[in-house]
Order: sequence, then structure tokens, then C-alpha cells
Amino acid sequence: MKKILKPFLLLLIAALHSASYAQSNTAALIPMPNHIEKSKDNSTFQFNERTVINSSLPGNSFMLQELTRIMEKHMQLSPTVDNKRNKNRIEINIDSTLKEKEHYTLEVDKRGISIKGGSEGALFMALQTLDQILIGDFCNTADKKIEHIRIDDKPRFAHRAVMIDPARHFLPVKDVKFFIDQMARFKYNVLQLHLTDDQGWRIEIKSHPKLTEIGAFRNNGKTPSPDNGYYTHEDIKEIIAYAAERNIEVIPELDIPGHSVAILKAYPELGCAFRHNHEKNLGNTTNMMLCAHQDKVYKIYEDIIREVAMLFPSKRIHLGGDEAAVKENWAKCDDCLAMMQKAGYEKPSQLMIPFFNRMLDIVRKNSKEAILWCELDNIWPPANDYLFPYPQDVTLVTWRNALTPKCIELTEKYGHNLIMAPGEHAYLDYPQFHGDLPEFNNWGMPVTTLEQSYRLDPGYGLPQAGQAHIQGVMATLWAEAIRDINRLTYMTFPRGMAIAEAGWSNMENRSWDSFKKRIYPNIMDMMKSGVSVRVPFEIVER
Repeated sequence: MKKILKPFLLLLIAALHSASYAQSNTAALIPMPNHIEKSKDNSTFQFNERTVINSSLPGNSFMLQELTRIMEKHMQLSPTVDNKRNKNRIEINIDSTLKEKEHYTLEVDKRGISIKGGSEGALFMALQTLDQILIGDFCNTADKKIEHIRIDDKPRFAHRAVMIDPARHFLPVKDVKFFIDQMARFKYNVLQLHLTDDQGWRIEIKSHPKLTEIGAFRNNGKTPSPDNGYYTHEDIKEIIAYAAERNIEVIPELDIPGHSVAILKAYPELGCAFRHNHEKNLGNTTNMMLCAHQDKVYKIYEDIIREVAMLFPSKRIHLGGDEAAVKENWAKCDDCLAMMQKAGYEKPSQLMIPFFNRMLDIVRKNSKEAILWCELDNIWPPANDYLFPYPQDVTLVTWRNALTPKCIELTEKYGHNLIMAPGEHAYLDYPQFHGDLPEFNNWGMPVTTLEQSYRLDPGYGLPQAGQAHIQGVMATLWAEAIRDINRLTYMTFPRGMAIAEAGWSNMENRSWDSFKKRIYPNIMDMMKSGVSVRVPFEIVER
């Protein structure tokens, strides 16, 4: 029955799609390229068994493997590399005249396909565009044809990230790699791994094994995954290598000084003295912090940051800095209060200044740069009370609902790079529609619809000079209510497509009405690949 049902359903979906949306070579392009010249006479190039690949890339290049995968997927062809000037060919090469590293051109004419990129990463971007052309123009694709087109494309923003959260619920390596595959479809180029929090410490630190021996297992390891687990050095190297092939940088996040129950479970002496004997239950205990006064904190983080810096090729490490429960910790700590008085500070929250000065020095000693959350006016100590101006080598991430304009203003004023992750657009763990809530652990999250995600302009409508310090965008998926890879992709897509287009496409090339149509062929293709996605039924005209 299953063998009959699957092809029937696929045919039904295809029929509905073809009846509702016109097929074309731009029908599935996400993000929308920034320059397209379409054929005026619908001329096509015909693939056949004699189609070959012309390339100066090494024979084992991942780009050639990816091109072969796309040809096998859509054309049932496996072209070989043959650098003779065959009339029926696909050319793919680095072009040194394309100076920006993600700049690519893709041209289809009567001779074949020409793909050029400023780097191998740019070639990978071009191949994702080719894949989407073949997905959207399904009738021509079925006939092994592709319509003439010329695309000259590069991203609006250099930083286009997704943050996932294996600290709350652990994701095995195979699932992280599966998620990377889905990110890559839509030209994301950064994966941020939230590796430490109150619920778990998820990265091996060989100099301090107790971090994972104790901090990676809830309820003494009695509960099954996803509550338990961590990444070894070899696991991290595997993830980094897999991501790098797909033009994705992996940035580690170690959240300090709050969100620290996992490390305090392993090393209670790193907290304020009055907290040493307090129960630390991973997944339940919150609002504990590292002590600002204790030298042991900085010594262990010297080891941690050094080891993480050696492991990750990225130039950046995210150190959190958010939701620090100062009133429940430093404000009640005799050592911290004495430190405050000695420094001449008026508020315990101002101890964030010496705390991060020391942590940032450690980051710099390891030839890295720090990223911090832009913590502003809220129930937590607002960063504009104690850390502005931050050191200028710190990149900030805006995230709190409705406070992005203020964060843009302050970062521009003090000369900081800024990454845009405003909660009202980019928090993809939030429900997607009224009544469509996470299955569990919903703490009153606001709804972020697909359209709301799409409406994000990372430049916030500012003149170019006012947004020059904005580096890009980040979609975030905090995992309190995300227990596995299926839930993760379901919450990500299609909203993740919207954020991808916000990061890549210039505003004049974006259209909600167009995007609504372009998502459907991509959803179909993802479903055929075994990806759990949410079908946005609410945007279909009835």
C-alpha cells in the first residue's frame, strides 16, 4: 500500500501545483537573485547523454560532486568531466574578475550552461540557483531542457546565519548535517551553535572533562536523548568540514555569565559563595551566574576559550551576555559587592564591565573576535547602563522585540558591527500561526507569521549611511520546545526561506506576492527529500 500511496500523493501534489502556479525558470528561486535576464523567445538548451562538464576544478572538488548530484536528481544524467570544447556542455570555473567571494554568474544559452564564481563558495551558491531553476521549470526539466537565462548575483549582506540550540535539546551530528543541507538550499552561510546553557554543556573540553561528564547529562543520565549528549572534538571537526563544503561557517556560542547552570553543576565553586550548595538541576534550575569576583572563573574560561578557538576555524566566538540575573546573584554576593565598591561602581550590574573586559582579553589572546547579544531595556540589567560603549571589536546582535531601532542607533553611534535578529521577525521558535503552538513548553511566545518574517528589512528602511555597520541577519531557533530534527525543520521552513531572502536580495527585488508562490515548489522538493516543513495554508487565496 505504501509503495502505491507515495507516488500517488506526489502526483497529486504536482497536479495541484501545476494547476495553481505557472511553471517557469524563476518559479522556485529563493532568495531572488539580484539581476536576471530572461529569454525573450523561450529558447532552451537540451541535455543529453553526450552532455559533459568543462572545468578546471580538481577532479575531487565538492562543486563537481554537487553539480553531478543536481544532474542526477533532475535529469537522470551523470555527465563526466571532459575539457574538450564539446557543443553540449556545462562549464563551471572560478573567475578571478569576480572580486566578491559570493559573486557568481549563471548563463544558459544554445551552447550550454556557464557557471562562474569568485570562489568555490560562490560556485556553490550558483549551483543552488541551478537546482531551483530546475525545480521551478518542471515541464522543461521533465524533457531534460532548460530555458535560456542569465543571472548575475551577489548577496546584499555578507552574514546570513541560522542559530540552533543543542544546549536545550541535543541534536546528533547526523541531524546537524541534515539541517546544514537545508540551510544551504537557501544560501545561508553561517551556522551558530548555542553550545552551553542551563540545560546542558554540549562540547567536549579535554582540559576539563567534568563539563561533559556532569554537565551534558540531565537527571544523572537516566532520561534519554535529547536531554543527554555532547559533541566530541571529532564531532565538531566533522560538522565544520561538512558545513565548509557548503559555504557555511560555524560559530560557537558559550553563554556567559548567565545561563550557566550546566557549568555550575560541574564546578559549583565558580558561582557566588552563597550559591555553592544550592541545588542545580539541569533543565529546571535557572537564574544562576558565574561569580564576577572569583579568579577561578577566568582561569577555567582561559582553558575553555583556548580549546574552542583551536577547534573552530571561525574568527568569531559568541559569548552571550544576555539575561544576566544580577539581582539574584551579584547583588547578594559579599565578594561581588566589595568588588563593586572598590571599583567605585554604583550598581552590581556594572561589574559586567570588568567581567567582560577580562573575557574579551582572553578572546583576543586567542586571535578571535567576540559577538554579544545587544541587551537593552528590560527586566534584566540593560546594557546601555553598563556596557555602552562596548569595545569596538565586539559585534552585537539585536534580538529583543521592538528594541532594534535603539540598538541600531547605539551601535552606529559607538562604531560597532551589528547582526539583525529582531525577535518579532527572526525568532523561528515562536508559533507560526494562531493556534499553531509548539507541542510543549510554550511560555506565551508571540506569533511570528510567515508574512511577518518576510517583512524584515535588515536595513530598517534607513539611508545607506545609517545601515553601513549592519553585517547581516540571523534566524534563531531556541530549543526549549524543539526536541528533534523534524520539529526543528518544521519550525524553520518556510519562514527560514523568508529570512534568507531578507539577507540576500535587495529590497527592490523582493515581493511578498511573488515569494508566496515561489515557496511551494521548494516545499514540495523538501518534502520529497524527507524534510518536515509546515505548509502555510493560511496564505493561499480561497
